[in-house]
Amino acid sequence: MSKQLLKGNVAFAEAAIRAGCEAYFGYPITPQTELLEHMSRRMIELNRVFLQAESEVAAINMVYGAAASGVRVMTSSSSPGISLMQEGFSYIAGSEVPAVIIDVMRGGPGLGNIQPSQSDYNQVTKTAGHGDFHPIVLAPANVQEAIDLTVLAFDLADKYLTLVFVVADGAIGQMMEPAELPPMRDLPFERPSWALTGAFNRKRNLVNSLYMGVEGLEALNLKLQAKLAQIQQDEVRYETQFVEDAEVVLVAFGTAARVSQTAVQRLRRQGLKVGLFRPITLWPFPEAALAEVADKSKALLVVEMNAGQMLHDVRQVAGIHKPVKFLGRIGGRIPLPEEVEHETEALLAQLAVAV
Repeated sequence: MSKQLLKGNVAFAEAAIRAGCEAYFGYPITPQTELLEHMSRRMIELNRVFLQAESEVAAINMVYGAAASGVRVMTSSSSPGISLMQEGFSYIAGSEVPAVIIDVMRGGPGLGNIQPSQSDYNQVTKTAGHGDFHPIVLAPANVQEAIDLTVLAFDLADKYLTLVFVVADGAIGQMMEPAELPPMRDLPFERPSWALTGAFNRKRNLVNSLYMGVEGLEALNLKLQAKLAQIQQDEVRYETQFVEDAEVVLVAFGTAARVSQTAVQRLRRQGLKVGLFRPITLWPFPEAALAEVADKSKALLVVEMNAGQMLHDVRQVAGIHKPVKFLGRIGGRIPLPEEVEHETEALLAQLAVAV
């Protein structure tokens, strides 16, 4: 198939449709509204379910109901909307049903602004609802990855019966790039044996997250922890560039990684030994791979569009043995390649003096 010029939000939506999304429930919020708008047209054209809910709270509970019936279902939102969905995320996780969430992040806290940010890192990797669980979190850095990771998200959600987030800052949602869409998958998928059918003449199933006895709830949690351990073993994804001989390794995801990549390429042309480590799965975080890279380098520079949220995970992995510095822009600001170059050069100079 040939490439076409696609806006990130449209790419998310069309990729979900082609991956077999049968139902979408959502509520408009900038900077992801074009995703909902695309779904509102295309899902109806394909005789699938689209519903604009009265709120994000209603939307995620509709997702929960559809997921319990065994269909491929999705919602999308932006940072304040994701905050409102937290309780629903926890119910979905506790019920072990698959669902996909697209989060196109904006500045915060509060209503903040509509500018691109990475302010939801902690919200999606650490606190997506109460209880002891993690959703899988995928972070694209361009429009093609927005497509590919959305398709992957549905497959992972079905494989592990879990929530899968695809998170991107607003710049990725709004930018336009050439990208290739996958072919349309055939529908309907075979309904899983655990799904609710609503028919009295079939086996009655139960989808539930309420366990009044401690034994039952502990058993569920132990099952979830075993599943999370399997995900950590099998589903870690990351990308590296020039890390083999790098003295300083930049660690960044999403748009911040694209900016960092430009800085790395410029500094490499000057003969400076710098590299890039880009987590693609924010959870499970690529701890072992980052530890190996950090062990070969002299220092790490974390670049984020927030006040330092992934920074804590990087320091937990590498901070005991290696210096970990931070460059962050907040409130919807995107760091410039020149800023990243300046911080990297300053860190290299400090390392040279220390020697």
